Amino acid sequence: MYKQISLALVFLSLFLTSTVAANDLSWAGCGITKHAFMNEMADAFEKKTGLKIRLSGGGATKGIRSASAGTTDLGGSCRLWLILPDGSTHSQEVNARLIHVGWDALVPITSTSNPVENISLEEIKNILNGELKSWTDMGWKDSGKIILCIREGKESGVGFMARKLIFNDPDYKFKGRSLFFKSTNSLEAKVENSSRSFGLSGVSSAKRRDVKILSIDGIYPGKENIASGKFPLFRPLFITASKTKSRPEVEMFIDFIRGSDGQKIISNQGTINLEEGKTLHLLWNKKYPKLRLQ
Repeated sequence: MYKQISLALVFLSLFLTSTVAANDLSWAGCGITKHAFMNEMADAFEKKTGLKIRLSGGGATKGIRSASAGTTDLGGSCRLWLILPDGSTHSQEVNARLIHVGWDALVPITSTSNPVENISLEEIKNILNGELKSWTDMGWKDSGKIILCIREGKESGVGFMARKLIFNDPDYKFKGRSLFFKSTNSLEAKVENSSRSFGLSGVSSAKRRDVKILSIDGIYPGKENIASGKFPLFRPLFITASKTKSRPEVEMFIDFIRGSDGQKIISNQGTINLEEGKTLHLLWNKKYPKLRLQ
């Protein structure tokens, strides 16, 4: 009798476990979004609903394309869809919904041992184009050449948005001699450990690393300067989901992250939420009418 009861309890436990697991959500995406709020957001969502969100990385492109294909329930992206020359959306991204949830900024970074504090937008362009090659020209005497660190490919969140925000051309080819990195994490690690390095990253990630974030034209990318639009390289952050394979649990999470609890988490992590960034919304739609945010 006791054996039968024990077996029944085991089967019930397995059934409940599998039922909960079946309702759990999967998420993949950019390290910027993950560092900005997703770790804390997933914990808060689980406490409120009992649903786990399994987080993995892979970059912004994976965040969009895995959601588009339905291979993950959710994703995160710090760039928009890739638009082809004929005006259509990239075939691997066409079924992705991009749900705007907050704001980030692209920031120039170098080592904390580098004495340079400020850089102009024109100097950033010249470094990326290989026209400015030495820190000596930036006021650091006897320092040697700039080690330019770049995200691999034009489709990464940082790579795509750097080209768009700095050169207004997502296909722009940087001409400077560079070291290439497959992830933001590896790029930031290089910058941490090389005094002559220079790279671009998202402020939501960079501020959690031991790197120096430079001002641009005298404007430091603090939260207030980004939210007001004074800092020039602001960009939207997105949660991604499928247009065709949505589940009720996915919509629950979207409602949560865009609701008061989720938006408070984003702000508390030092990232700009939708209300704090309402000025940026207007500025973005005016500056990039072809990339309008809803």
